[in-house]
Parts: sequence; C-alpha cells; structure tokens
Amino acid sequence: MPNKKAVLKTMRQTNDYFMKLWPDPGKDIMTNKLRPSHIWTRAVYYEGLMALYGIDKQQRYYDYAVDWGTKHQWGIRNGITDRNADNQACGQTYIDLYNIDPKPERIRDIKASIDNMVQTPKVDDWNWIDALQMAMPVYARLGVLYKDTAYYEKMYRIYNYSKTVHGGNGLYNPQDQLWWRDKDFVPPYKEPNGEDCYWSRGNGWVVAALVRVLDIMPKDAPHRAEYEQMYLSMMKALPALQRPDGYWNVSLHDPTNYGGKELTGTALFIYGMAWGLNHGLLDAKQYQPIIAKAWTAMAKECVHPNGFLGYVQGTGKEPKDGQPVSYTSKPDFEDYGTGCFLLAGTEIYKMK
Repeated sequence: MPNKKAVLKTMRQTNDYFMKLWPDPGKDIMTNKLRPSHIWTRAVYYEGLMALYGIDKQQRYYDYAVDWGTKHQWGIRNGITDRNADNQACGQTYIDLYNIDPKPERIRDIKASIDNMVQTPKVDDWNWIDALQMAMPVYARLGVLYKDTAYYEKMYRIYNYSKTVHGGNGLYNPQDQLWWRDKDFVPPYKEPNGEDCYWSRGNGWVVAALVRVLDIMPKDAPHRAEYEQMYLSMMKALPALQRPDGYWNVSLHDPTNYGGKELTGTALFIYGMAWGLNHGLLDAKQYQPIIAKAWTAMAKECVHPNGFLGYVQGTGKEPKDGQPVSYTSKPDFEDYGTGCFLLAGTEIYKMK
C-alpha cells in the first residue's frame, strides 16, 4: 500500500494548488458562461477539503470552507424552493461546518430546501445518477442531526424511483451491477462495441453517494440494508473492469470509446473501496492491490509538480464529453477533480 506520509503530502500539494488558484472562494466561475461558486463542481471540492481537514486539522482549511459558505450567505443557487440536487450539494459542507460550530445561518437554507421536498409527494427529481451523490448525503446528515426518519424515507423514495422507474425500468442494471447515466443511455442505446454505456464518473458518483450515506447513517436507519447491498453489488462489478495501468476507462464496458487514463471515475471507485476496507465490508486480499495500483498511478502520472491534476475529464454525461483527456488537458472546471482525489486519498490514509 502507498506510504501514509506520501499520500498526505500529495493531497496537500494538490489542495494547495487549488487554494492558491482560488484565493477568493466566493468568486464566480467563468467557463462558457459565468456561474456562482457554490454549484456542484465546487461543492465536490469542499467535500474533499472537509475529508482532508478530518485527518489534517489545518485551521486554514476550515477557514477557507467557512469563507465559502459566508460569501454565499449559506444559500443555495436558486433559493430554498430549488429542488435541483446539483444545487443542494453545497449543503453537505454547510452541515459539516454547522456540526463543528452550530450557527443557525449555516443550516437554515439547506434545511428549508430539503424540508420543502420532504413535505411534497414528488419523487422523480433525480433523473440522472450524479444527483445521488449531490443530494443523498444531505438527507442522511439531516436525518442524523434531527433524529428524524422522514429524511431517510424521502431519500429512499427518490433514490428508488431513480433505480427502478426512470428511463422506463430504472437506471440500475442488476445484471451488470452498474448504472446508466440517464434515460438517454438505457437500451437500445449501445456503445460503438455493442455494449451498454456505463459512464465511469457517473457510476463513481453512485459509489460516493452510498459510501457517504452509509458512513453517517445509524445502523438501524430505514433502508440502510438496501444501500449496503447496492454498494456491495457495485464493488463486485468494478475489479474486473480495472485497466492494467490502474485506471478505469470512461466507458466501463467499451475501452474503444475514448479509452485511456481518467482520474475522476478512478478516484471515486477507490474512495469507495478504501472506505469498504476501513469498515470491514470488503476483503483486503482482493481490494488492497486494486487500490494501491490506482492510487500509485494517479499520484505518479496525474499530479503535476505544482499540484495541478491531469487526466481529469471535463463536465458532461458520457465518454465523448470533455475529450481529449491527457496529462496536460485542462478540464472546464478544475475543482471537482481535486475533490474526488482528496476523498480517495483521505480514505487510503485511514487504512491500516
């Protein structure tokens, strides 16, 4: 396994690069248009930062996260009636910061937004699988914080609709134990090689959602067994799909469709695997070599001397988006790749 000190050093290097790149965490993000900096891409970075802060208690990490929340007045992109999971993702960090210092403004808007969803019968909001990672951990955190099973029940109903209804018969394929990204990719859609299209990062988001929910839900919380079962199913499917160089292809069943090294899906998969080893759910003999190979590859081949991360696929929903991906290619957003990398590194650092 990678050396702990080396893992922490690499994480600090990549995180320092990002903090220097964005000295003002409230500054809008300009790509093809201007967006506020509390959208999902940045929220994922802060998930990684908070994980790093959990093992490396540097005050500047905490201050940087608080500054981000404060600059956005602890708000959600489109206000408290916003049902979009991407815009609720910031709530994960808001709640984490509230748990450290319970100032009511930190939790006010995210709680109001989720309460609004809990109180309505609508359950078809998450029609793309990335949404699971963006929103499910918010429900789980509120369920724990308020000891209220209504959050768990609502989360399960929306999740189950994604799993079994969206796209016709649901976005999860129990045969392959993987998820189609959204209705555009359910059969009869096929990849160039005739296989189903399972996007690496999309499945990585589902793995992260399950891990982040299981990590904080009480053992007796409603529907916990379903999430654990889903997690174990996905963990069974992924090892055989790892490339010899340690990465996973952006198209999990088609190496011919923009095959190559890619950091985000790979990082999310080993985040899930390392977490499973740390919680006694996976066999170390099988999964340690997989994790070691992937982390070593990313640390050696993706991390630039200044901390910039190469081989990060830009935003999108399928293999062809954000291509070509290379050591020097710059994704449209630099934040979520760092977040995925920090989540993986932190869990690996915790391994025995």
